[in-house]
Amino acid sequence: MAARVAGDDPHRTGFGPAAVELARVVAAVELGDAGEAVRRHERAVRREEWRRLPAEHRAAYLVDAARAYLRVGDLPGAGRALVDADGVAPAEVRCRPLARTVLAEVARGNPAPAGVARLATLVGLTR
Repeated sequence: MAARVAGDDPHRTGFGPAAVELARVVAAVELGDAGEAVRRHERAVRREEWRRLPAEHRAAYLVDAARAYLRVGDLPGAGRALVDADGVAPAEVRCRPLARTVLAEVARGNPAPAGVARLATLVGLTR
């Protein structure tokens, strides 16, 4: 089904091969295979279809990608994903409880990745 929608999404559903691949990344995170999730994520965001997904979808997904980076011990990668998510759709990072939890965990890293300390302060997690 996703392949049939690949080039044409007249109803702007955001469904297609890119959305399916992002779902595979999130499934890998949930199933405990963070390394596979990170590998798939890094390929998925280089695809042209990535940019055509709705901003909120991309931002929410980037929070899940940050979880994968955290699980493989890559704090800078997790920080980049969160800062990117905030740049795409700030409410997805600043208001969602899961995003705030991930942000707090990344912000506790010493030193916090670039941009994360500022974002944590904006969200009210630090002073």
